Amino acid sequence: MAEPKTKYDRQLRIWGEQGQAALEKASICLLNCGPTGSETLKNLVLGGVGSITIVDGSKVEFGDLGNNFMVDDSSLGQSKAKCVCSFLQELNDAVKAKFIEEYPEALIDTNPSFFSQFTLVVATQLVEESMVKLDRICRQENVMLIFARSYGLSGLVRISVKEHTVIESKPDHFLDDLRLNNPWPELRGFAEAIDLNVQDPVAHKHIPYVVILVKMADEWRTSHGGTLPSTREQKREFKELLKARMAATDEDNYKEAIDASFKLFAPQGISLDLQQIINDSCAEVGSSSSDFWVMVAALKEFIANEGGGEVPLEGSIPDMTSSTEHYVNLQKIYQAKSEADYLVLEDRVRNILKKIGRDPYSIPKATIKSFSKNARKLKVCRYRSIEDEYNNPSPAELQKYLTDEDYSIAVGFYILLRAVDRYAANFNHFPGQFDGGLDEDISRLKTTAVSLLNDLGCSGLTLTEDLINEMCRFGAAELHAVAAIIGGIASQEVIKV
Repeated sequence: MAEPKTKYDRQLRIWGEQGQAALEKASICLLNCGPTGSETLKNLVLGGVGSITIVDGSKVEFGDLGNNFMVDDSSLGQSKAKCVCSFLQELNDAVKAKFIEEYPEALIDTNPSFFSQFTLVVATQLVEESMVKLDRICRQENVMLIFARSYGLSGLVRISVKEHTVIESKPDHFLDDLRLNNPWPELRGFAEAIDLNVQDPVAHKHIPYVVILVKMADEWRTSHGGTLPSTREQKREFKELLKARMAATDEDNYKEAIDASFKLFAPQGISLDLQQIINDSCAEVGSSSSDFWVMVAALKEFIANEGGGEVPLEGSIPDMTSSTEHYVNLQKIYQAKSEADYLVLEDRVRNILKKIGRDPYSIPKATIKSFSKNARKLKVCRYRSIEDEYNNPSPAELQKYLTDEDYSIAVGFYILLRAVDRYAANFNHFPGQFDGGLDEDISRLKTTAVSLLNDLGCSGLTLTEDLINEMCRFGAAELHAVAAIIGGIASQEVIKV
């Protein structure tokens, strides 16, 4: 068997060792192993999830051979859960796999405590009534839940957790944490020791842009009452000052300083998003608080005290034109500051843990260090319950998107996916599911959709005939191509949470 670091090398580069460790500890339950569920679980098994349990009471039928690649002719008449489980086990023998031959709806009704043993439940192809019941169970047991459904050429993925906290959010665009407008003593001292007027042309063109901006900012403050450029005109003037200090047209370091000058103009302190997190009621911690909120409480103390309104420094610097000596020394200054901030934060975390009656060392150093380095990028996601979403819709938002050309089709499918469940509850089959009577099914679905729109506070609005006809044409089919896409999205969301 390949070593885990070799086996999962590519994905380790994306979500790191902590992410992989979390995945390998996860215990996942899949409800219904049709193509949507099987494709979702396949991706997680290949990724190295810890254990899986498949719940499905159906047998493999002839129709399954055309849309589920994990069963074949020899599987006909056998337990679908058993066949899919066996196939997935072959893909990755490091994953613990088992199956239960039972219909998920029966398990939800008769044995709700069953779900408490799992880290996360992936529920596929459930109708509205079962979704509401399962969501209520999982929220009560603090089990993460993801719904996935394929219906013809449409589908949905819905995350339902009370709260999901993220330390390494990996935003696409984020300013480097350089503190150019608020340098600490060691960075200021390093900058002051370098002469911007040095006569040696080689030395002049290898001064790091960080140093250039820190020194030029100090010069600007001296002549502008201690303030930095704030208006468009002042920022343009500052860039002109940088250009004027260039000794030659090929000085890339000064060009980098001009391009990076916007980092100097960024406001000091923390973002509004982070302000909301540290002021959240959960930051008032107790013995039952999660590790995340304990660290947030420590961060709040750090910002108010040692941080002087700032979070711990990340400690990394971007590539830039510089002499090797200057770059290495600058790197050491940032790393030293980052380490010092982390140690202060760690001390505050340990003190808070002790104060609330928990083991001061129950949060590992590596977790606190990661939190410290990513403090600017923390995220807290909270999701409405399915019951609340269905019983307390937002008519204004629905009306807005139903009349928006860019969103009307997507929202139309969302409403029709609910309408087909209501239809099935009334007529004991999905629209278009059986040959013949399609016109009658279309009429019934249209009436059901209008009734649902009225219940959602959108009376007077209608869905297009094309959408309703298309939904009936789907006949509740679970197509493999669509299931593969929905399963891929669902498995990505599992990895994120």
